[in-house]
Amino acid sequence: MAQPPVLNLEGVALQQGGRWLFGGPDHDALDLHIQPRDRLALIGRNGAGKTTLFRLIDDKIEADKGERKVKPGLRIVVLEQDPDFTGHTTLMDFALAGDHAPAEHEVEAIASQLGIDMSTPSKGASGGERRRAAIARALAQDPDLLLMDEPTNHLDLAAIAWLESWLDRYKGAFVVISHDRTFLKRLTRATIWLDRGTLRRKEIGFGGYDAWEEAVYAEEARAAEKLDAKLKLEAHWLERGVTARRKRNQGRLEKLWQMRSARAAMITPTGSAKLGLASEEDFKSKSVIVAEGVWKSYPANDVPTPVRPELVEGPAPSPSTSSGRTDGGVKGRTIIRDFTLRIQRGDRIGVVGSNGAGKTTLLKLLTGELQPDSGKVEISKKLTGVMIDQQRSLMAGDKTVRQVLAEGGDWIDVRGVRKHVQGYLKDFLFDPRVVDTRVGIMSGGERSRLLLAREFARKSNLLVLDEPTNDLDLETLDLLQEVIADYDGTVLIVSHDRDFLDKTVTVTLGLDGSGLVDIVAGGYEDWEAKRRERNQVKAKKSPLPLAGGVMVGSEVEAPAPSPPPASGKVGKKLSYKDQRDYELLPKRIEELEAAIAKGETLLSDPVLYTADPQKFASISQGIENARAEKEAAEERWLELAELVEG
Repeated sequence: MAQPPVLNLEGVALQQGGRWLFGGPDHDALDLHIQPRDRLALIGRNGAGKTTLFRLIDDKIEADKGERKVKPGLRIVVLEQDPDFTGHTTLMDFALAGDHAPAEHEVEAIASQLGIDMSTPSKGASGGERRRAAIARALAQDPDLLLMDEPTNHLDLAAIAWLESWLDRYKGAFVVISHDRTFLKRLTRATIWLDRGTLRRKEIGFGGYDAWEEAVYAEEARAAEKLDAKLKLEAHWLERGVTARRKRNQGRLEKLWQMRSARAAMITPTGSAKLGLASEEDFKSKSVIVAEGVWKSYPANDVPTPVRPELVEGPAPSPSTSSGRTDGGVKGRTIIRDFTLRIQRGDRIGVVGSNGAGKTTLLKLLTGELQPDSGKVEISKKLTGVMIDQQRSLMAGDKTVRQVLAEGGDWIDVRGVRKHVQGYLKDFLFDPRVVDTRVGIMSGGERSRLLLAREFARKSNLLVLDEPTNDLDLETLDLLQEVIADYDGTVLIVSHDRDFLDKTVTVTLGLDGSGLVDIVAGGYEDWEAKRRERNQVKAKKSPLPLAGGVMVGSEVEAPAPSPPPASGKVGKKLSYKDQRDYELLPKRIEELEAAIAKGETLLSDPVLYTADPQKFASISQGIENARAEKEAAEERWLELAELVEG
């Protein structure tokens, strides 16, 4: 029997800045119903009103029309994209100032799993430290409804995996805004889409969103053509470009796979950077960055250890174990050891690893900003680089879009080609009318997109992107993938966005915190596959686990963190049926997860909805049934686990 919603927005309309953001004369009023166990992806272009919708749900603003109904006692907690740390001396001070102030020991319990020291002064904390503190504060408040705005921003892969595991066990409802497609595909079961003032809902996880979006736009285009509404079609040029862009990207992915195959032939089976080549001289002539036998160390006090080193590929060495060989006379932690790589013109290099593992150091070595302790890095004198950092620090709020792009003029030089600034804005999914808008009133995502537009216009043959996907909406991510694919220079990308790396890079450099760098032809999934294969081999060699679990990469994969046992429970012997369920349910849960993943892959085919709507509906229903069974199986297993473990 379906449970009643915990929150309803009915007939909501809201004006903002003199225009109707929701509802009003041009759009239907907004309706939203959230069930007790909903896992909702909130999708919408930057500036569509996603964060404003969160504020309506959280009762921080009042709608001009409509009604908000909430289940009595409902605890709503918001994980903000950019929380304000002003007035909080330490991260713990910030965490204890939540609307539903949690106990300090509850914050510490979560913080310890995330690997964050809550006594860190908030003023000097990094983006990753602040994000972890915000997560600890939000989760420790024990929400019934959790609203998350870009929760994976500034998180490394280990922290993202921990958060996914926590949310998978979470008993309440959540709504999430995220650019991280992998995160959304793994966790969401329904999608709400905020589009031009209208909110649509579909009972499919994010895996089926692309096909749904395309079907909606195709239907709108057909309706407009029947009415001969050419002006309406012109007004929706962005939407009409979605299908064309997706089809072009299919061709680009084919090309990317070919490039990866060619690169794989150059890397030896051991994964070392000594390349086996069909034509050594030809390869050398195309090389733009050559690193040979590079070592880099820092004094132990100067470099943070990787966050939660037990969750990355091998433990981070302590100063006592890592200072035996630095080849540069530097006592302390070795960040990069014996690294060799030739980067060719046109290579797309992805750099992944936990925070503190050495990604930034490696990037600085490859671009000449840092010198190695030993070994050498040779950089072509013809390289002209553009660096797009994650701070977006150069976007002055008092300037207009025209001033940022064209120094106040009407024309912009785009890598040697003269373009009108308003036409160039359309290339980056802006309405040309924003040309005289001040940067300060734009959303974070719009500012990030504007920065990309400006930097990609510069003439260069080396592009360095440091966490480029933060604050971008999904359509801008598609555009960024397209622009990178068309870029005729070399690209270095540091990112924790797994889907983005899988669709853009030809070679992945994986740092494990020990100083060793894996070199893998392909994207994030290829690197993960190599890690799994290596861990399986190691697991066979050492069957004895360490007390309290084992480290990923040291012998076998670390288990996902499990919830603490309920207090007061005492373990007891199970009945035959209970024991059988306890043993067999984990396998059944895995089977259901595989079936859900397979179904969502089928739904992601943009042709399926229009070619066979009945099959699309059947697969969607099958996914929902599998999710319901998986949820019931998980709850049943957890109950049995509590009985067994006490």
